[in-house]
Amino acid sequence: MSVLPAAHAQESALTLSDALSSTLAQNPRLQVFDLRLAGLDGRRLTADQNPALAAGLEVENALGSGDLQGFDGAEYTLALSSVLELGGKRQARVGLIDTRYGLVEAERRAETLDLLGQVTQRFVTTLALQEKLSLAAEAVALAERTHEIVAGRAERGAAPRSEVLRARAALRQSRIGQARLEAELESRKMALASLWSETTPDFQTLEGDLFQFSAADSFEALYQRVSDSPAIEVFASEERLRNAEMQLARSQSEGDIRWQLGIRRFEETGDTALTAGVSMPLFSGRRNRGEVQAALAARNEIQYRREDTLLRLRAQLFDAWQRRQQAVAAVQQIREGVVPDLTEALELTRDAYERGRYTYVEWISAQQELLSARQALVDAAATALLNQALLEQLTAQPLAAVQGASER
Repeated sequence: MSVLPAAHAQESALTLSDALSSTLAQNPRLQVFDLRLAGLDGRRLTADQNPALAAGLEVENALGSGDLQGFDGAEYTLALSSVLELGGKRQARVGLIDTRYGLVEAERRAETLDLLGQVTQRFVTTLALQEKLSLAAEAVALAERTHEIVAGRAERGAAPRSEVLRARAALRQSRIGQARLEAELESRKMALASLWSETTPDFQTLEGDLFQFSAADSFEALYQRVSDSPAIEVFASEERLRNAEMQLARSQSEGDIRWQLGIRRFEETGDTALTAGVSMPLFSGRRNRGEVQAALAARNEIQYRREDTLLRLRAQLFDAWQRRQQAVAAVQQIREGVVPDLTEALELTRDAYERGRYTYVEWISAQQELLSARQALVDAAATALLNQALLEQLTAQPLAAVQGASER
């Protein structure tokens, strides 16, 4: 991911790179794939085995009546039996397991990408809240300064006591808002740390640039990369799996030959003889047509599910691309136009209030307009980065890498 590059992190500061690395190493959602692969290793060992040999002992003409009383006329047959598999059943079984390896790996990549996107989104949201907390601290300082100015004017008889009371109430409310953001920030930090199985955050702050955006390519260029993303790659792996299942179903249409070889002893004469036999089922191809048909339908279904997913991803990609474009433009306009104008307006309004030319309401209104604009700037930057992270997740490439590829 190319979002929020940060350097020179302090010991108590967390960068996005640190968060991503810790999540990849410790998140339990990714650990299960190693167990799934280990399970496939065991299944492959089983699938690659030949049919088992069976030993049997058969007794005939025993415990009867007349000349067959007791075991004097008994016949004993000791035999080995097994199956000769036809139609490539063993290879089909092994091939099915081998394709499952590819599907598990594709699912691992898709899950990893989804998880990294979740880390980035939580990091951006927490970083934006941290920036708002800084704004809240500035708002408290501004409210304190306002209260001092209003109280000073009231002592000189230039302002009514009601303005002092309103300024004091505004100061208390700003401190309440600051405390609320502090509590919310701790909760967000806890939620972020939980992604790498930490129950207590081992960092104090996040380090990153909320207002640095990677260059985005055109929508069509980004969409071309969606078809190669892990979310779509899963369908290719699943299609290979369904083909292997269909091959296995077809191999089952070929009847197996059952054989038996043994030695028979005639107790009455003491002679022995060799016995042998073979058998195979009739019309097994017909009886297995249903399984072949079901496997074929399951394979053909994948194409429609892939097309449906691509359509939904296209709509999601366009929405994220459009929102990011608008948010980046909004950040530029607010930083370069709105905030400077409102900052100058606040200074002029404060000077005019101290000279008695403007009312307290006009001064407070100018303060609120500037604070609201700075909060809107943080919101717009967070929106741009959140959608940037979504674009990277959908395309499985950092936007900077996409841009660089398009320029070469």
